[in-house]
Amino acid sequence: MRPSTSLDGTSDATDPRIMRSRRMLMDALANLLTHKPFEDISVQEIVEESTLTRTTFYLHYPDKNSLLQAMTTKRFGELAERRGLTFADGNGNLREIALGVCDYLTEALYCPGQLPRMALEGAIIPIVEDLLRRGARGVSMEAGAGFELVSTAAAWAIFGCARSWFETSDGIPAEEMAVRIEAIVRPLLSAVSLERNSASS
Repeated sequence: MRPSTSLDGTSDATDPRIMRSRRMLMDALANLLTHKPFEDISVQEIVEESTLTRTTFYLHYPDKNSLLQAMTTKRFGELAERRGLTFADGNGNLREIALGVCDYLTEALYCPGQLPRMALEGAIIPIVEDLLRRGARGVSMEAGAGFELVSTAAAWAIFGCARSWFETSDGIPAEEMAVRIEAIVRPLLSAVSLERNSASS
């Protein structure tokens, strides 16, 4: 049975062997990403780089996308912890989420000229969606279905703005950019909140 995984990409189990194997696989993928695009990396290359076996890989992750997601989630969480970001309420902490994304893009191991589009989008956006949706807990099932779509749009908007900021390098501090992103994205979430309140009254 595959060990369960928490949001930060670590095993719920405390077995140090499990944690060590996952760290080795994440490090192997990170090293390979400095040399080639994510889509060109195979599971075989990852296990060879990590010195582990394919069997060990599949005990922890069903595919390389899951490994990428776990690696990115873990590093995103580490950056947030260093910044003191809590993400306690996704809707109420848009600025913190935006700042976390800006930080990740700045400090990621990928070379600036070779940022693998799929690797970043495919890994960061689901994390942001989850943070936003956790901030909407308590919403009715009907309203929740609407929020799923809006949170996806908001996550893409946050990532897109942060990526544009990162690539243009116009000197705006990450903190200031996070304020701008919040101003852009908050109306999306506020619209859903207003709709929810109208439906319940």
